[in-house]
Amino acid sequence: MGDAGEGLVDAESRLAERMEEREQEKKRARQTAKGGDPEQTRQLESFRLARTEMQRQLEATTHEARKTQIGQAIEELDKRIAQLSTK
Repeated sequence: MGDAGEGLVDAESRLAERMEEREQEKKRARQTAKGGDPEQTRQLESFRLARTEMQRQLEATTHEARKTQIGQAIEELDKRIAQLSTK
């Protein structure tokens, strides 16, 4: 039971840490929304999620032309994120 019990404890602690991280993210999002434009906040989060997805696709693709397209899309998202972050 020693190894199985340790694995369960590790999984529980990881779950607790992740739940705490999510709660902190929610608090930051609420504070940002209170202090700023909610539409801007929504758009910024949308761009960040899109960038995360593009990064995942870039890592998964093997075709060079597609890698170039995805790289350009990521650059555009970075520009838009930077513009919204400075407002």
